[in-house]
Amino acid sequence: MLNKFYFLPVLFLFMTSASLAQKVQAPNFSLKTSDGKAIELVKFKGKAVVVNFWATWCPPCKREIPDLIELYKKYKKEGLVVIGISIDEEGWEAVKPFIEKAKIPYPVVLADQNVVRDYGNFDGIPATFFIDSNGIIVDRQIGMLTKEIFETEVKAILPKTNK
Repeated sequence: MLNKFYFLPVLFLFMTSASLAQKVQAPNFSLKTSDGKAIELVKFKGKAVVVNFWATWCPPCKREIPDLIELYKKYKKEGLVVIGISIDEEGWEAVKPFIEKAKIPYPVVLADQNVVRDYGNFDGIPATFFIDSNGIIVDRQIGMLTKEIFETEVKAILPKTNK
């Protein structure tokens, strides 16, 4: 019979290894904002980045945006970058008025097939990726997140020199 005290460390080691195996380099992308400014992920190396895939027609996505705005404002000086990637098929016609009405201060770009494919063809939105200052995706969440979850995730990825 196996002693449970031997089993627990093995289980912990397995869970840690599985978790580490999922951490991968975030795929780079270059997408344009509504005013034509190119946003390229690689240029944010050294910063914590939250990439949030969303759409104007998605109620859970819209409910998250005020929390993202608040966290962006709170942690921007500590090295946080938030990038909203809209998957709206209507493009800027639907997205630009929404950005203005919601007063979104962080960059918002339109998704293309490449960025959706590169980030794993997720099966629901909102889809949020938490990328550390080394460009590693440390967590991915599908579905609406609470402000508390966002804040916990953000604190975990902020550059170490700023904590």
